[in-house]
Amino acid sequence: MIQPPDLRKVTVLTKAEWLRIQDEIKQVNKDKERMREAAKQREALHLHSKEVVKLWSNTIAGQRQKKLEAKKLREEIEEEKRKLADMEEAKYQEQQRREAIEKAKTQLYYQTDRVKGLHRALLLTEVLKEREAQIELRKRIKSASKDVDKEFLNVVGSKEDEALRQEQEKALQKKLERQAVAEQLKKQVKENKLLRERQKIENKKDGEETLRLQELYQWEQRMEEERQAKLKRDLMHAHLEHITNRDLIRAADTQKKNAEEEQRKLFLSAKQKMMRLRKDKEKELFKEAQMRRERIMDKLTVTQQERTDSEEQRTAKAVAERDAKQAQQQRKEEEKKAAMLESIAAHREFLRQEKEQRDKTAKQNTQDRLQAKKQADRIFSEKQQLKAQRIKEDRRKLQEFHATQMAQKSAWHQQLRREEHEFEVKTAELIAEEEKQFQQYSRHIISAAAEAQRNVFPLCKAAGEGLGGGLGSISNGVKPIYLVQDCTGAQMPKYVSGTTQNIKKLNEAVDIQDTKRRLGFTWS
Repeated sequence: MIQPPDLRKVTVLTKAEWLRIQDEIKQVNKDKERMREAAKQREALHLHSKEVVKLWSNTIAGQRQKKLEAKKLREEIEEEKRKLADMEEAKYQEQQRREAIEKAKTQLYYQTDRVKGLHRALLLTEVLKEREAQIELRKRIKSASKDVDKEFLNVVGSKEDEALRQEQEKALQKKLERQAVAEQLKKQVKENKLLRERQKIENKKDGEETLRLQELYQWEQRMEEERQAKLKRDLMHAHLEHITNRDLIRAADTQKKNAEEEQRKLFLSAKQKMMRLRKDKEKELFKEAQMRRERIMDKLTVTQQERTDSEEQRTAKAVAERDAKQAQQQRKEEEKKAAMLESIAAHREFLRQEKEQRDKTAKQNTQDRLQAKKQADRIFSEKQQLKAQRIKEDRRKLQEFHATQMAQKSAWHQQLRREEHEFEVKTAELIAEEEKQFQQYSRHIISAAAEAQRNVFPLCKAAGEGLGGGLGSISNGVKPIYLVQDCTGAQMPKYVSGTTQNIKKLNEAVDIQDTKRRLGFTWS
């Protein structure tokens, strides 16, 4: 059984002591933890105070921020006001432009031929109405009374004369307007003719410039060929000169070797001659010494009996002196011979070294010339390769340029055909729109004239003169447009004069015999 603990031996600790013991066991530093917690609290309080102060409006930074925000708000409001003003101004300007465009379109529309014709027909209906009224008035006057006062008749006659005079003035004014239009068309024809002549002159100048550029290109090609030929000639001359110099160097080397061989032979012959002379001299010296010895022996033999012992001593002394003298002379000759042999050996060594140096220099020069030739050949080969590569590159670029030009030309033609097709489509649409607008306008005028009890036949005829705004003859209810075949694209005029009739007569062959006579093809 488990015995219960003895309470008198159990130690009871307080909570603080128990925590202190636990901290010491776990090695916890309460002071550092407390300082760290205090630092964290201070940092949190500092950040909180900064956040709180940041929202205050009575600080310098808050007032500055508030002023900046107010300024920004004012600028935004002013910018919105300026945008609104600009938009209103743009709308006003757009409205003004639309009104101006509509006014210009209306004026241009009133200047078209069909509208003018319709207005002329309207004027004609008014004239016809006025004439009917005058005729009706005249009939009433005649039927009412023939005894009307002459003054009233004169007044009526004067009004009729005034009306006729006004009609004549209007007809004259229309005639003058037609003449002015004809003169303007003639002027346009002359201007188009001058423009075509200027274009011909410009084309001629372009052709001359192209011809000049082609001649310049040919001249540059000739100069390049001449330069290449000159370069080849120079290279050939340099090669021939190199061969000539090589032959001359070889001839000089051969001549130098021959001269050295001649010098060597002369040296050997001189050496042999010196040896012979030396041997001859030695023989003469030996012969002289022998003869001298014989003469002395003869003298000694002759005087041997006559001389005494003193004389024998003198003779021995003389013989010793003679032998010493001969030995000294022989030693001198041997030293001279040794010095000569040494000088000959030194001269031979000097010639050998000089020849080796010349051979080495000539070999080095030959190697240098060979290396220079190889370098020149390599440079020439590289230049030729670069030239061939440059020519190939130029040809490739020229082919690419031609291909690009052909592609551009083809694209330009396709674009031109597309533009012509689009132009025709747009022209047809414009003609249809103009016809619709004209029919609406003409119906409005015809209805107004019918309500006013006018004669609407001229208006119906003018309204049914055919589609299109051209000046050509009416064919199946359509007035085609004939344009000038030049850069202006102006519409051909519609008027008949003596010049046009003469040109028509010249170009239309009615009688072939007359045409032959006119051209000078007559045979008797």
